[in-house]
Amino acid sequence: ALLGTDVGFAPDCIGSKAAGAIATLSDGDVLLLENTRFHKGETHAPDGAKGFDPAFARALAAHADVFVFDAFSVAHRAQGSTVGVGEILPAIAGLALERELDHLSQALEHPRRPVMALVGGAKVSTKIDLLKNLVGRLDMLAIGGGMANTFLAALGHHVGASLCEHDLTDTALKIMDNAKKAGCRIILPVDVVVAKDFKANAAHRVCGLDEVQTDEMILDAGPKTVNALADDIDACKTLIWNGPLGAFELVPFDTATVEAARYAAGRVKNAGLIAVAGGGDTVAALKHAGVADDFTFISTAGGAFLEWMEGKPLPGVEMLKA
Repeated sequence: ALLGTDVGFAPDCIGSKAAGAIATLSDGDVLLLENTRFHKGETHAPDGAKGFDPAFARALAAHADVFVFDAFSVAHRAQGSTVGVGEILPAIAGLALERELDHLSQALEHPRRPVMALVGGAKVSTKIDLLKNLVGRLDMLAIGGGMANTFLAALGHHVGASLCEHDLTDTALKIMDNAKKAGCRIILPVDVVVAKDFKANAAHRVCGLDEVQTDEMILDAGPKTVNALADDIDACKTLIWNGPLGAFELVPFDTATVEAARYAAGRVKNAGLIAVAGGGDTVAALKHAGVADDFTFISTAGGAFLEWMEGKPLPGVEMLKA
């Protein structure tokens, strides 16, 4: 319906079945080829190593004269249908990819300052490169979710039975030290919501950082923390959001995430804040808060968004520059 024409389907993306279907097309017709992932050459070199098979890429490229790359969500992968085809055919960015890159550049590469990032999630170990990159580029970095527990423990706070990577104490301290040297202020919870059971509507209480009992888990940031975050959001002109502030999938431990997200959305509408968000849990959390349509831009990419935040070159984007 969007295209105003029927969309045909070929049961393969290379070979005679694909070529036969393409041969029947007239000007203005649209054809969808079968998923490239059914071919090993999409993600593996001939020797089985990670990459792609040039022969597979050539077979795909033989169908076309120009390659429009419009999938930011796989821009971090050098695969046959992305980098492989782009190295053979004239390649240009599609409108969706162009829009994504424009917004991401606006948020981190050429931001309106002060710029703040809010990074949450369960484990520091999955976002070490991200944190290391961000502290050198931001004015403020707020850390929430289970990640915050590791930083709080590194500072000497007792986190009870909370999810915490104690083996990353030195890493957390190093990140905080690098942030201080770079002039980036690290923002951590000042109060927390704790419970003894990890389930929805579990008995819970708000307490200070040094009041967590041995059998309690930190499952959300407290109201004082949310109020402090609101003040910091007021002070910034650009906000990058990745990850929840607590166990947002469990009521009432979604409170901090929901309140902070709604506050940020209000600043977008009323104060011109540029707010960019991305990552699977982030999109789900913002939808849960009812503000997914109120941020400046939300990237639906997961790994590509994270690698962009880590400052890593994305093969799919680099291919377009060649």
